[in-house]
Amino acid sequence: MGRPPLALGTSGAIRCYRTDTGYRARALTRDYDGRVRAVERRGKTKTAAEGALKLALRDRTRTSASGRIAADSRVSALADAWYAGLTDLSPRTMEAYRDRLDRQILPGLGQLRIRELSIGVLDRHLRLVVENHGLATARMCRSVLSGMCTLAARYDTLQHNPVRALGPLSSKARKAPRALTVPQLQQLRAALTYDDRAISRDLPDLVSFLMATGLRIGEACGLAWSAVDLDGGTIEVRVTAVRVRGEGLVIKKTKSDAGARILVLPHWSVTMLRERAAHTVPSDGGRPVFPAPLGGWRDPSNTQADLRDAFATAGFEWVTSHAFRKTVATLMDQAGLSSRAAADQLGHANTSMTTDVYFGRKVAATGAAAVLEALADTSNDASALGGPVEVDVTPSA
Repeated sequence: MGRPPLALGTSGAIRCYRTDTGYRARALTRDYDGRVRAVERRGKTKTAAEGALKLALRDRTRTSASGRIAADSRVSALADAWYAGLTDLSPRTMEAYRDRLDRQILPGLGQLRIRELSIGVLDRHLRLVVENHGLATARMCRSVLSGMCTLAARYDTLQHNPVRALGPLSSKARKAPRALTVPQLQQLRAALTYDDRAISRDLPDLVSFLMATGLRIGEACGLAWSAVDLDGGTIEVRVTAVRVRGEGLVIKKTKSDAGARILVLPHWSVTMLRERAAHTVPSDGGRPVFPAPLGGWRDPSNTQADLRDAFATAGFEWVTSHAFRKTVATLMDQAGLSSRAAADQLGHANTSMTTDVYFGRKVAATGAAAVLEALADTSNDASALGGPVEVDVTPSA
């Protein structure tokens, strides 16, 4: 009967051999690919050689079956393996993950060994990211690190995902969403009609359309006439314009199923689109509804810059294209519409995103004031209750 094999990840007895310069300690270890390998360390004394070998066995490289990820591999190698395995993500998300790797994670952690990714190391790194780059960037870094550590744990190079044990990231209190009022919307629309530069950039109609729909700027830039039903007064949101690094401007499907939706337009917005359609080739449904000033699809980033200039000229420096999404959600909330309806309008899968981020509730109109109004005559006038109220304070037996 043959000798039973070593268990995965374990080592045999340590044997020491005398050399010309000291001692050589040697042991056989069975790696996680099933192969048995010899590990040696040297020292001036037998104890030093054995100690060095024990440390090496503790931190032994756990070669995966594919040979790609090991406990002694650099974090940079883990990052490359994790990023290469990402699928079914939007180009914008892939670009954002790549930026977080290149700008924050790899400069701070890239040269560490995978086995050195402890809870304390990751916590210190993320707190530095919060301090230097902000909470939103740190949260995305945490998401990326969690994916990397999950992959490392899958290959047994980490015992568990240390990111899951981290405490919550925090910074200064987040400001409440700021939405425009109806008078402000009317004022801004009117101001843009007197701005020659905004008119030359075809911004008044675009801004009016954002106000009427709450679309993302990329969704508005990627809207084609084939997705507009003027007779029914609806639009079908199915694509978005995105600039992808290395590819240029791309018209792609919406990021999620919730983003693909059909919206009903206000009558004044339908009238505006009819006037625009009169200057467009009817048979060419693939043309953009809001083309770039020089023709073709609008670049969302360039359009954002144009909008900033126009809003600053109109005295609305704090307004961005995203403010119109918050405004639409807030007006729907004030009108008594459900958060589900607002989420469907904005293309959110979860209503929590809509209520927490997009509702500009500066005054909580809960209805409690009307209910509590009945206490007005009784809170300070005891006679309204039929005279002073006597309270028995005699201790009970």
